[in-house]
Amino acid sequence: MFSLVRENIRIAFDSIKSQLLRTILTILIIAIGITALVGILSAVSALENTITSDFSSMGANTFNIQRYEFTNQRRGDESQKINPVINYRQVKQFKDDYDFPYTSTSISFVGTRSAEVKYDNEKTDPEVQVYGINENFIQNSGLELEVGRGLNYFDVENSNSVCVIGSDLKKALLKDVNPLNKTISVRGSKFKVIGVLKEKGSTFGNNQDLRMLIPLQKARTIFTNPNINYSLSVKADKKDMLEGAQEEAILLFRNIRGLNPVEENNFGIERSDDLINRIGAMTGVLSKIAWIISVITIFGSTIALLNMMLVSVTERTREIGVRKSLGAKQKTIAFQFFIETIIIGQLGGLLGIILGTSLGFIFAAIVDFNFVIPWSAMVWASVITLIVAIISGSYPANKAAKLDPVESLRYE
Repeated sequence: MFSLVRENIRIAFDSIKSQLLRTILTILIIAIGITALVGILSAVSALENTITSDFSSMGANTFNIQRYEFTNQRRGDESQKINPVINYRQVKQFKDDYDFPYTSTSISFVGTRSAEVKYDNEKTDPEVQVYGINENFIQNSGLELEVGRGLNYFDVENSNSVCVIGSDLKKALLKDVNPLNKTISVRGSKFKVIGVLKEKGSTFGNNQDLRMLIPLQKARTIFTNPNINYSLSVKADKKDMLEGAQEEAILLFRNIRGLNPVEENNFGIERSDDLINRIGAMTGVLSKIAWIISVITIFGSTIALLNMMLVSVTERTREIGVRKSLGAKQKTIAFQFFIETIIIGQLGGLLGIILGTSLGFIFAAIVDFNFVIPWSAMVWASVITLIVAIISGSYPANKAAKLDPVESLRYE
């Protein structure tokens, strides 16, 4: 039994070699469909993984109050309503008056995104982001410390000259030394390093590890731009309290902004889970597009493979007649052609998986996404190519098995 199977597989490979050009073209047609599926799903997975990771930096069970909604921040529409900046008086009043139970409020602002930081005779390129933060910022943002400690209430209120730095800033200035208690300077002010953040990576070219966190009050003495925009982040200890915490925060901040009941919010509010769900919906649409493209292409692949096998049956009619006259059974002939179709289909699928995964990796590398191996797409690709082979191979194999041996020997 097994020797017969091995013999049929050997014959199938010999047949594939004998019609190499036609086989290569068919494999390429199958591979195109699988490449489209695996490539797009790989890119979508990289996109989803990167953005989800990026927005998870908001932390679990949190919502942010900011100048604009996330969806409107980068919109270039001139008719878009311009919201006033969120100033220090407003965030200070919010933190003092907001007393929803089991919540913590963080205040932050970006002092600069292009600071030059120095340590002894070393200095960075002018691309370090400096944030002014309060004691709750690190935990509310989902950040973790690699070494040292974060800023506490006394650091913030006393304007202590201490800082927490990102992992890339540590590598740039303090790579070969213990960073704790070392003194670095920015804009002429010196700060003692008390902690280093765990690596977060970068998104869309925004390096989250090349940053420096300093106490809010100290930052306000260094960065004195009158139009500084502040952000608020509220974290609820219990998820089921998040909705109530958000509603109370909106009411309070509307009062702080002086809005009457009929006016729309002139600020944005974003929940971490809302952002992730929105991204999931976007990537879901892209996945559907990938499936539509691949199904259309795979339909063409099925026709191409079916046509190739029918031509193969016609060309090898005399061979089939000879094999039958020597005692080959119908199921043996059918299995020979069927296994040939399976081999061609799987070769096309394998090539498509390699090309699709490579395209996904290249795309992730170009746009600086976190690439993940698309295991589910690869499994689906293997299943699809098997189904294509079964559909395409059944009819030609059945036709070959039912050929009359006498008529087949007469075939020219």
